[in-house]
Amino acid sequence: MAKKYVSRRNIEFMLYEVFDIESLTRLPYYSAHNKKLFDMTLDAAMKLGKDLLYPHFEEMDRKAPFLENGKVRVHPSVRKVMAQFGEGGWIAAKFEERFGGAQLPYLIADACQFIFTAANYSSSVFPGLTAKAARLITSFGSQELIDTYVEKMLNGEWQGTMALTEPQAGSSLADITTTAYPTDKGYYHIKGQKIFISAGDHDGVDNVVHLMLAKIDGAPAGVKGISLFVVPNQRPSESGGLTPNDVTVTQIYHKMGYRGAPITELSIGEKNACRGFLVGKPHNGLAYMFQMMNGSRLSVGMAAIGISSAAYYAALEYARERPQGRLVSDPTTPQVPIIEHADIRRLLLYQRSFVEGAFSLSMQCCRYADVETAADGEEKERAALLLDLLIPVAKSYPAETSVRSTSQAIQCFGGYGYCEDFPVEQHFRDTRIHTLHEGTTGIQGMDILGRKVRMKEGRAFTLYLEEVRKTIAAATAFDALKPYADRLSAAIAELETITADLKALGQEKGTRVMLADATVYLDYFSLITIAWQWLLQSIAAVKGLAGNPSKANANFYQGKLQTARYFFHYELPKAGALAKRLAERETITLEMEKTYFLD
Repeated sequence: MAKKYVSRRNIEFMLYEVFDIESLTRLPYYSAHNKKLFDMTLDAAMKLGKDLLYPHFEEMDRKAPFLENGKVRVHPSVRKVMAQFGEGGWIAAKFEERFGGAQLPYLIADACQFIFTAANYSSSVFPGLTAKAARLITSFGSQELIDTYVEKMLNGEWQGTMALTEPQAGSSLADITTTAYPTDKGYYHIKGQKIFISAGDHDGVDNVVHLMLAKIDGAPAGVKGISLFVVPNQRPSESGGLTPNDVTVTQIYHKMGYRGAPITELSIGEKNACRGFLVGKPHNGLAYMFQMMNGSRLSVGMAAIGISSAAYYAALEYARERPQGRLVSDPTTPQVPIIEHADIRRLLLYQRSFVEGAFSLSMQCCRYADVETAADGEEKERAALLLDLLIPVAKSYPAETSVRSTSQAIQCFGGYGYCEDFPVEQHFRDTRIHTLHEGTTGIQGMDILGRKVRMKEGRAFTLYLEEVRKTIAAATAFDALKPYADRLSAAIAELETITADLKALGQEKGTRVMLADATVYLDYFSLITIAWQWLLQSIAAVKGLAGNPSKANANFYQGKLQTARYFFHYELPKAGALAKRLAERETITLEMEKTYFLD
């Protein structure tokens, strides 16, 4: 396996030089923290990744979970991971102190999550899911539910999941049929089926707690009738023990990647003995669940970046060590490491420009989440709108590009990359899930174009334009960055025009026509957004070079600027072709009748 999977220096650059995490400590909510504590947190995360997660990366893939006597058996390390993440406060890291949390800023907590996903994505899923499920209970659940479930979840004793999907209702949650039947005993009888439930059962914890969507018997049709329930695999009994709750694992799905974490099919209430406990108010379940889904979408994006980071560093290590071919300028020389070849450098630059550009976007979203959490008034509202707008981009751009980036890592290895001898083939398989779960790319496209750029009468989109133009204005102060500021300025002006034209098209010809190329619009929006992030990083790099840095830091800053140049010259121009397509009015996909698809 590769010696390195993340850059500690880049994480520190993002936290301290680009996003100024220390400024958050002036807000009362984060006032207990300081740089020393942040550095200690990073130290601990790097150690956990190295000692606990990374050693089992390949073995968890080779020895996948299996179903035995109705129980899912997972790799033995899972129980250690959950215990150590619980004892170390990692599951509770972002929770308020009143729940036993550390109130860590999203910036540092998610930077640590990036380390964990890069070290071993499958392992990182178990505590990550649990934290999100527990957050739902603390946000919307009764005190009784909080007292019963949250402590054990945050301690890593109990697993948390989100249980949404059903066989007949994938992304169309309006069509779920799992039903909750009221009783007069403080609980509901739940009956139905759920599929694709990550960590839906396993022996790495003592219990699994599902945050499950269901419709109360007689509820309104569609999404307005959806409620949210806590449905444990085993419910706490009056004696203090656990009693089976009529939740049965009917199968484990055999997956192409991400094999260390089980995805299960669940049958609920076969014996009419499954109890579910309502979270919040009836028929508000989807609104509640969106908190977890939005957090999960950001986590999916971060996981894709983490996996790609690991693949990039494996490819970089190999390229530095693998002799192959000679310099075309002098074929009489000895073989050279393949990193000497321009095309290998192009493959590596593609990967680095994606990993560090997308990580910057994730950190940008974390910064907005921190302000939304700790500030108030207009500043809080602004951050919330910007975060909401960028979630589809922060989920889908990393998910889609990670597939290409890990593929480029394989390319650096040549035929060896296609074999199990090196980790990149596993990274490629592991990352493929991210375009699918927590809302496919097509759904994210419809979200950003159909809702996000239009919400609040376009207020979020206007704020986004302001943010990008603020960065452009700052970059023009540096001669070396002015050409790239000008390129981004032209791109953002075109985005504004294209967005207005698509809104007008929707008013003229209807939403279906407007959304026909929503995924194309998402790709277009994403390229411009990542260019913004690279310009933001470039400003920090230029400032760093002006501060008489050490040789190592000077090389780091120069590497940043060169990678930014790559993105502006190789990747941002692709936005022009997408803009051209979006400006056209031919509805090709809608006009392609289903009968035209020949057998």
